[in-house]
Amino acid sequence: MHPKRKKLWEEIAAWQEQFENRLIKTIGKRKLPTKNIVSIEDLSKEDMQLIFDCARLFKEFIVKPDKKINLLKGMSQINFFFESSTRTRVSFELAGKHLSVDTINVTGSASTIEKKGETLNDVARTLNAMHADIIILRHARAGSPGMIADQISAPVINAGDGWHEHPTQALLDLYTMLDKRGQISGLKVAIVGDIKHSRVAGSLIRALNCFGVEPNVAGPPTLIPYGLEKVFKCRVFHNIEKAVKGVDVIYALRIQLERAAGGDIPSVREYSKCYCINLERLAMAKFDAIVMHPGPINREIDLKTEVMESDKSAVEDQVENGFAVRLALLYLMLGGERR
Repeated sequence: MHPKRKKLWEEIAAWQEQFENRLIKTIGKRKLPTKNIVSIEDLSKEDMQLIFDCARLFKEFIVKPDKKINLLKGMSQINFFFESSTRTRVSFELAGKHLSVDTINVTGSASTIEKKGETLNDVARTLNAMHADIIILRHARAGSPGMIADQISAPVINAGDGWHEHPTQALLDLYTMLDKRGQISGLKVAIVGDIKHSRVAGSLIRALNCFGVEPNVAGPPTLIPYGLEKVFKCRVFHNIEKAVKGVDVIYALRIQLERAAGGDIPSVREYSKCYCINLERLAMAKFDAIVMHPGPINREIDLKTEVMESDKSAVEDQVENGFAVRLALLYLMLGGERR
């Protein structure tokens, strides 16, 4: 091997060893007590803090020139996505590959469920017989990840199930708030849009409650579940200006037209007029407020382009933080017993 190349590999190996030692020191004796993450309620406030501490280190890792480290070499990960996804699927796949996990992607259209009529339960049992080390599952039916988790021995992470939950999105959202605002507890947060059909909102409100935050929830009456404030600690508004006034974070949601949300509004144009986050509405929040969105964004409907591209937008930070959080999750769920 050429001396310069040999020196480079030695430097990379030394940095990776130092990085792993920092991870071990950061984690200490802490461990995630849950085998599966099908709901954000599977995690306590302390569990989330552990994930955030690891994610902070992994944010350093993902900007390095060499982004492959043998922390989980020899383990296997199946990304089973029955619904389309860009951010979640790609970040989980990259996270696995960067940790040296053997990753396999299976889409609903390529599975025996859609092609040959096999049940989800039987597919779960098949995957279990292959002894995969972790399953990442997205499915249109609420409760599917929980059912799979009950059938197999491998850990299961819910990557979104119907209108129910999206726990890893809530984790990256909280981490982004922590990263950008320095804290989570004490923040004033407004969640705006299609609450009814949003699994993101389902997990985010639960997670914010865990940190003592009671968010403002705003949207048309037809897009906010009846009695929401009785189930969760939140304040419901139908007037967006009142909801965003004086908040630290404005979190915009996409209208879920593929989940029949179009039938709950007069028109997309009318919805945009009443609830789209523009510069005037952003100015009603605190001067240093941030704007977030889980993606994909419908510009001029959820967010105005000038807001999306302003220095108040944390949307791209969410994507980067999502990658770091999912790296941390895989390491904690698959690597803890090796320490």
